[in-house]
Amino acid sequence: MYGIVEIQGQQFKVEAGQRIFVQHLKNVAEGDTVEFDRVMLLDNGGNVTVGAPTVAGAKVVCEVLQPLVKGEKVLVFHKKRRKGHRKLNGHRQQFTQVNVKEIVA
Repeated sequence: MYGIVEIQGQQFKVEAGQRIFVQHLKNVAEGDTVEFDRVMLLDNGGNVTVGAPTVAGAKVVCEVLQPLVKGEKVLVFHKKRRKGHRKLNGHRQQFTQVNVKEIVA
């Protein structure tokens, strides 16, 4: 059984027991249980249910493994040719690692 769920504006294909990195969730601690109810699609052994826009009564139950994980450093480089203008900025995106415990249909 798998489902397509929307978490903070991004869609993820999730299955039970899977670990995913989502955009940083505020006010959660390690070991907390988080529920996401914006389930777009469910597939239960070939029986596909598509929501319009969401599947009624469906939710994904997750456990927070690490509340704050920093991603790889992303470098943003700006240059204007023949002007001597160069600028380098960078940042590290913040994520939360969650483990999908179950998908409730």
